[in-house]
Amino acid sequence: MQDIAMLCPFCGFREDKVIDSRESKEGESIRRRRQCLSCERRFTTYEHCDEVPYMVIKKDGRREKFDRQKVLNGLLRACEKRPVSMGKLAELVNEVESVLLETSERELSTTLIGEQLMDRLKAIDKIAYVRFASVYRDFQDVEEFLSELNNVSAVRKV
Repeated sequence: MQDIAMLCPFCGFREDKVIDSRESKEGESIRRRRQCLSCERRFTTYEHCDEVPYMVIKKDGRREKFDRQKVLNGLLRACEKRPVSMGKLAELVNEVESVLLETSERELSTTLIGEQLMDRLKAIDKIAYVRFASVYRDFQDVEEFLSELNNVSAVRKV
């Protein structure tokens, strides 16, 4: 891969050569020492990855950055005192996050994310699923809650 020449900050010449390249300690950028092929002065450039974050569209229309930890915290609350390991929850979040990363969309609804999580959580632990669904679906009365319980029970008996 050929390095793209930078404009010399001293003389404005468009051609240079890279003398040295180093990755930053955090691995988030690359520092390059360059030498202008016209005036022969040296200068430093930094390359950073321009990452476009995934945005989540909330039910009320607000947008915020996708927060993996927030998703994990919701699952932890649903799985409290249940025999579901932290590793299993992390794996579940990884699966859903990889689905998000595979889409070309940069804005995703919480509905899509929540449904993905609930589908997977139902297969892991039915009680945790019902807890998560009760918060996520915001049941307004006991009938809605019982209807969801009956759906889970019916699937179990089949």
